[in-house]
Amino acid sequence: MTSRADIDVRPIDESEFADWSRAMNIGFLREPTLGEELLEARRAQFVPGRTVGAFDDGRCVATFRSFAQELTVAGGAAVPADAVTNVTVSPTHRRRGLLTRMMAQDLAAAKERGDVVATLIAAEYPIYGRYGFGPATWTTEWTIDVPRAGLDPRWAGPEDGGRIDLVDAEDVRKLGPELHERLRRSQPGAVSRDELWWQLATGAVRFHATFHEPFHVVHRSAAGEVQGMAAYTTDDTWGDAKQPLNTAKVKWLIGVTPAAERALWRYLCSIDWVVRVKSGYRAPDDLLPHVLPDPRAAAVTTQADWLWVRILDVVRALEARTYEAAGALVLEVADAGGLAGGRYRLEASADGAGTCAPTTDNPDLSLDVADLATLWLGDESAVRLAALGRVREERAGAARQADALLRTSRRPWCPDIF
Repeated sequence: MTSRADIDVRPIDESEFADWSRAMNIGFLREPTLGEELLEARRAQFVPGRTVGAFDDGRCVATFRSFAQELTVAGGAAVPADAVTNVTVSPTHRRRGLLTRMMAQDLAAAKERGDVVATLIAAEYPIYGRYGFGPATWTTEWTIDVPRAGLDPRWAGPEDGGRIDLVDAEDVRKLGPELHERLRRSQPGAVSRDELWWQLATGAVRFHATFHEPFHVVHRSAAGEVQGMAAYTTDDTWGDAKQPLNTAKVKWLIGVTPAAERALWRYLCSIDWVVRVKSGYRAPDDLLPHVLPDPRAAAVTTQADWLWVRILDVVRALEARTYEAAGALVLEVADAGGLAGGRYRLEASADGAGTCAPTTDNPDLSLDVADLATLWLGDESAVRLAALGRVREERAGAARQADALLRTSRRPWCPDIF
């Protein structure tokens, strides 16, 4: 067995991308070899210095990639983030510390660049807490039983003068980016999308041998303004006696107004032959169940942690967001990774702005950097974490005060997987 010291962990060069891609596919239990056309398409994601591999005797046995991202916080500001993805270790090389080495290199580089946080979507819950990541948003998927929902089958479009139109992929690439920018500037937890995201979503660039072209619909207000958009696919299921029993599966849905969201869900539940609608991954407090006359027609089929965050700069992270009340809180932050630990004083003013600085004052709360990340976007309760033993009150009532400052009226949500 090769010793840990003999395995080389480093950024790859472009000539090694095929070997790196093979290792990634092995780690994700996919067919190892990509065809030349698909491999060439995937090269669009290669960033020198941020595509890392572990090499044993010249063969890539672990993969790691990061890319530049922006993450929206409470109040609408966006902070620079180090988005982590494509993390694998081949089954022959597990438990040798390869992920730890790749993660340490990447987080140190992100800190040096000035990124405020690192982000990822965790395939497995237990892995990333030891690197200072905490779950900061959650997601819910519903399956709607359309006949049970109680909707009027005579619905012919929005009642407010708006309209819904089917559009082509080219229209989505033109209209989608600006619409998404409007969404993410008002949605804590949302992340930026680059041009490649829209190309992949519409099939202009394909990373997989099979791509099922979705249907695309746009919602326009009575004044003609684009306020919503959705992509969905359908299956082809028939029951006895030629009864259509199709399911529509939402790939993504954007609504920058409640009216647009309601209209898009109403449209999806009015498609002839569709008896079930799978919502895709939505915010846990999405409007969806309650836009139906019978909310029980929407059954929860997935409830899970989603976006994980690792804070790299406590001061900038806490100053970037807004606060629900005025007050001051001293936080003792433990960070085994040595990137963001310390004692910090947060002061929030009545207008929602916050200032933060290192301090020697006595702490009000003590917590790990991963739990600070869980609280930071406003979704979790410090009182709840204290009951779980993950936050320690150094001053009675401090956890309740933290909730008054940090929690948001609507839950943060990340619409994307990366």
